[in-house]
Amino acid sequence: MIETHAARIFLAGEDAIKIKKPVRLPYLDFTTLARREAALTRELELNRPAAPEIYLGFKRITREDDGRLAFDGSGETVEIALHMRRFSQDDLLSRAADDGRIDRTMAKAIADMVFAAHEAAAVATNGDGIERFEKIIADIAAACRDCGDAAVGARGAEFASLSRTHLDRVRPLLAGRARAGFRRRCHGDLHLGNIVLWRGEPVPFDALEFDEELATIDILYDLAFLLMDLEHRGLRAAANDVLNRYLWRANAGNLHGLAALPLFLALRAGVRAMVDLHRIAGADAALPAVLDDARRYIGQAVRYLVPAQPCLVAVGGLSGSGKSTLAAALAPRIGLAPGAVHLRSDLERKRLYDVGETERLPEEAYTRSVTEQVYATLNDKAATVLTTGYSVVVDAVHAAPAERAAVARVAETTHVPFVGLWLDAPARVLKDRVTARTGDASDATADVVARQLGYDLGDITWHRLDAGGTFEATCAKAVALIETLSAAGAEEPQA
Repeated sequence: MIETHAARIFLAGEDAIKIKKPVRLPYLDFTTLARREAALTRELELNRPAAPEIYLGFKRITREDDGRLAFDGSGETVEIALHMRRFSQDDLLSRAADDGRIDRTMAKAIADMVFAAHEAAAVATNGDGIERFEKIIADIAAACRDCGDAAVGARGAEFASLSRTHLDRVRPLLAGRARAGFRRRCHGDLHLGNIVLWRGEPVPFDALEFDEELATIDILYDLAFLLMDLEHRGLRAAANDVLNRYLWRANAGNLHGLAALPLFLALRAGVRAMVDLHRIAGADAALPAVLDDARRYIGQAVRYLVPAQPCLVAVGGLSGSGKSTLAAALAPRIGLAPGAVHLRSDLERKRLYDVGETERLPEEAYTRSVTEQVYATLNDKAATVLTTGYSVVVDAVHAAPAERAAVARVAETTHVPFVGLWLDAPARVLKDRVTARTGDASDATADVVARQLGYDLGDITWHRLDAGGTFEATCAKAVALIETLSAAGAEEPQA
């Protein structure tokens, strides 16, 4: 049996039988059979579309004439149970994360799953949900204040001050996003423990069913729980991969929404701290491990709300020089959590033609006019993201001096430090790398590299890095340059 605060799940063979506890908590009331049946009905309704092979239906638990209990018998119904297909606890993404099994491929699959769920979610037609955030902040602050731990109390007060300031700043943004359809009936409890690898694919389950208001939220707030959970487990790179994949798949309007993401992340971490503190308050004995976890969560919440100087990093070089690999490695290390937004020309070109990441495009997709459109999109998106406080890594060949100048102007107009990196590698290395690629968004071939080698690149004033050696060496040099140059740029007076 698995027991939660409001349910028991009995496991037998391939079956899982879930019943609600007859409990009343501050946020739910399951004290009558009718209420428990209504909650299970809603749970099935919410979860079955995404997990039809897991959520199978209902079973009545009846008391027969001889006093024994039965499933769907002829006696009086004493409980309603949700019939589910059992899965291994090792297949939970929380276990996969702790075991180091969330690689870049899985991160993309997770982001695709969340994006699909949000696309299918019902759009909220009333309210903006801002008052709910005010209440959450107050509840977290109260739990920290009343817990009896001085360090947690101080952090809670800092959290409340910073989060209220941030909420006031993004209030118009949140209201506008609600009007634009970004507030939807979401999963509501989308952490790693509520996603399972089913037949190798991530599948969400156990959506929040007992409070429609609590689950009718901005889609980025729904995503933030997953990102925060990955970060809490030390997986910032995976969180960055999930965020960037989601942003590539989603409506470009979500780029403006990034201004609220630090608050969303902080609230998710703060709620986790509050849950821990409530557990401690209701326990008969001390729970030092739980208190330590609460301290980590509230500290994490505060860190999300501390501003960071955004910067724009542009990575250029011929095909095969390792631009995308380097950009993806740099992004988690730059700026606000979970790192910089990685904008890649190959992906923007695929998006322009509305095809999948690895679907090869025809020659006409690489004409001068199309390329100009792709670069304009990259620069427009970069400018939008930088205004939210997040940093950006732009990854494109940038062969023409005008292309390099244009991306540098984005940093100038948004008043952020700029770091241009140019990757050099021998011709044979470039050709070997593109030939060896599989499952990548780039359509470059050895012939494409041969043509690029004949380009007139003009005067390259960006910082040139030898990318012909080990990736680790190239990455270390790039990180050092970004840290030095972005810090120097942040100290320069802005116009």
